[in-house]
Amino acid sequence: MRALPREILVVEGARQIRDGDVVIVGTGLPLLAATFAQRTHAPQARLVIESGVVFPRVVPTPISVVDPRLMNGASRHGSLFEALGGLVQRGLVQTGFLGGAQIDRYANINSTWVAGKRLPGSGGANDIASHCATVVILTDHERRRFPQRCDYVTSPGFLDGPGHRAKAGLPALKVKVITDLCVMEATDSALRVTGLMPGATLDAVRNNTGFTPEAAETLGTVMPPSAAELKLLREVLDPACVYFPERKNQ
Repeated sequence: MRALPREILVVEGARQIRDGDVVIVGTGLPLLAATFAQRTHAPQARLVIESGVVFPRVVPTPISVVDPRLMNGASRHGSLFEALGGLVQRGLVQTGFLGGAQIDRYANINSTWVAGKRLPGSGGANDIASHCATVVILTDHERRRFPQRCDYVTSPGFLDGPGHRAKAGLPALKVKVITDLCVMEATDSALRVTGLMPGATLDAVRNNTGFTPEAAETLGTVMPPSAAELKLLREVLDPACVYFPERKNQ
């Protein structure tokens, strides 16, 4: 079986979760990646759901942060205030998974306002980007999603560049952006390409990015999922192709 680009994206996202990590995830591909991690290499990963569910054993496959399948075996069915105020803002969550309509060269995220259109907004994204030590962003790689500057900064990355996050009183941050073309990373500067998806090229990445990202001297290639991992993803976690509708056309 050959993995689709977005399937590799999800598996690579799951690999960012270590066994025992406390991780906050939201609706969409981050939720699928976290569920995959719990079923494979990180069975003791402790998930926090923005809606207030703390440390569940997720039953496949939830489609939103209020899906009852997220509440299985949870330590607590709490509230948004408890998840964000009691855990994230106190620095008790190491890693946060996010998405966004725009991600700019300094890893700022816009989920509020694009081209005169109002979007859903922050939810807990601003809290996560402001207080987690690591933020993992999962997204499709399209030029419109990666402008030089976000139309609006909903969630801070490195704001205007090196040193600006610290000036704003925000703690240090490591960002990893995983797309269907590449992996980009930053710690206090512009995003740079550190790895490529199988079959992707640096030219393809740059042609589909609104800024010109620098690249690491040596670019690795993301490892595709094994046959067993792909079977888990397709037959157990997403048999109805809810997350991967493109699979219906295979």
